Amino acid sequence: MGASQSTVAQPNCGEACEVKPKSEGERLAAARRHIAQLSAAPSECLSAGGAAAKGCPVDHQGINPLNNELEHPNQKPAPDQPFPLPTKREKSTIPKAEAPGETWTYPSPQMFWNAMLKKGWRWEDERLSEKDMDNIIKIHNANNEEAWREVLKWENLLHPECEAPKLRSFKGDAKNISPRARFRSLLGYDLPFDRHDWIVDRCGGRDVQYVIDYYDGGAVDPRSKLFTHLDVRPAINHPGNMWDRMVVAYWRFKFEYLGMVPNLPHPPVETENQH
Repeated sequence: MGASQSTVAQPNCGEACEVKPKSEGERLAAARRHIAQLSAAPSECLSAGGAAAKGCPVDHQGINPLNNELEHPNQKPAPDQPFPLPTKREKSTIPKAEAPGETWTYPSPQMFWNAMLKKGWRWEDERLSEKDMDNIIKIHNANNEEAWREVLKWENLLHPECEAPKLRSFKGDAKNISPRARFRSLLGYDLPFDRHDWIVDRCGGRDVQYVIDYYDGGAVDPRSKLFTHLDVRPAINHPGNMWDRMVVAYWRFKFEYLGMVPNLPHPPVETENQH
């Protein structure tokens, strides 16, 4: 339910340092950070009704406000695309508030490619291969699954009365640095390279905004496809959220500084619900 990431100083040894080639994990992490930065920049493609810029997807349609994606996403290969990409979309484990019984669906590699082009990315920037694109999609999906697990920790511990919270909407905004991240940077920590805001439906009682800061954790882990430290917490825009964060801060203080294990609530688990 949080993360920490310190700034590591690099030695300044000039030409005496041997420049080592980046590993696959480091290269993919760098590409993912670059994509996040581009998502915060204005699109180089023209708006609907105008001529599309070179390399941009051409079928501009209505934007879904729940995920800031096209209502009918472009699955066509882009001009000058160096290799074909799959159009199959994977289902997430994240329940959809607007469609009971359904979960959110991740973008296909082709959709992801077109979305990057729309933000001004060019293939020549990273020279990604078809395998790289498959891995970037896996990184994207793994990060979302991990973020949802962190949201569930907050919800299950502090609001066990809601057994099945759902995700209503989400958006990314890398340039919108949260107050917590700015304060941490004053203490010497790196700024996050990306930020997402998720709106969680707490069983119809209230919609809760969660802020997710993405911190660089080094090279991509080949198994988990993760390289980020996620700092997930309710936004300080509601008295209930402020109280939840104070409760968690108190638990941390007792455990980390006093060596006391807090008496945490015991949310129901799946095996218990089956009996």
